[in-house]
Amino acid sequence: MSLAVAAPPSPTDTGSEFTPLLKDVKGQGLLDRRTGWYVRTIVTNALALAAVVTGMALIGGTWWVLALAPVLAVLSARTAFIGHDAGHAQITANRSVSRVIGLIHGNLLLGMSYAWWNQKHNRHHANPNHIDKDPDVAADVLVFTSGQAATRTGFRGWLTRHQAWLFFPLTLLEGLALKVYGFQDLRRQSGRERLVEGALLVAHVVGYVTLLLSLMPLGHALVFAALHQALFGLHLGMAFAPNHKGMEMPDPDGDKWGHLRRQVLTSRNIKGGALTDWFLGGLNYQIEHHLFPSMPRPHLRLAQPMVKAHCRRLGIPFVETGLVDSYRQALRHMYEVGEPLRADI
Repeated sequence: MSLAVAAPPSPTDTGSEFTPLLKDVKGQGLLDRRTGWYVRTIVTNALALAAVVTGMALIGGTWWVLALAPVLAVLSARTAFIGHDAGHAQITANRSVSRVIGLIHGNLLLGMSYAWWNQKHNRHHANPNHIDKDPDVAADVLVFTSGQAATRTGFRGWLTRHQAWLFFPLTLLEGLALKVYGFQDLRRQSGRERLVEGALLVAHVVGYVTLLLSLMPLGHALVFAALHQALFGLHLGMAFAPNHKGMEMPDPDGDKWGHLRRQVLTSRNIKGGALTDWFLGGLNYQIEHHLFPSMPRPHLRLAQPMVKAHCRRLGIPFVETGLVDSYRQALRHMYEVGEPLRADI
């Protein structure tokens, strides 16, 4: 079930809907790179990480060090956002430089495979919310359609019945899950890519464990790591959950949507100011990001009025809501998907 308003029929020449918008956006220079902005962002994030490590060294012998775990979790999410932008070529058009930035911020600093994330995320961007093509809505721990729910039995059936309540608790495991997925993906990779990715993933794990044990007692280190990874996963879950869950899901056997409708109808924007932009890493402009994946993060808010006006002229629903309401909509969708299994009890 979808919570979005049904879209009007798509014209035959679907490309013509997007072309005028693309021309206007290019004309405003909104696809131009913002190298300086990203340099400042990367340097600021690196200095903040260094400051947290310094603080851990100064108070690591006391339980007060746990107060730095939430701070590190927030900075880890900033690090992930930088890696995300590098993967979309928002920072630079040079693929080699983008890859280096992604490997540093993904593999080395987070233990998250840049190659795994890129191939998975690009598939999502190509066909958001498409049940057969988007890996983000494939049946796994969570399911997103009644068809997926109908096949769930046993423990997986129990998860589906309660998935709306379990969603945010499950995100507490996402930090660790990202590391597992990265190591598993090494089997898909080959040659130099596998060597580089694997070496950096191992370097992260060894470096993270060594850092904690060198700065604090074992008990402190275990609690710190658990808190840091849990809050990091929760932060990522809070950033990604509002974007597509509960929005339109294209019918695999239905009419094919053009780029504009495929991205707009499946995405949801989150209203807010500078704090929302910072907390969600610009992903609150999900519609603009999906229409223009290489658009630098600071330009997304500038493109929003143009996109909204263009959709209004074409009669295409442009969904925008508050942060709390976005969670309510996403969770309600997951709750309704699990309803048939609850009715069978």
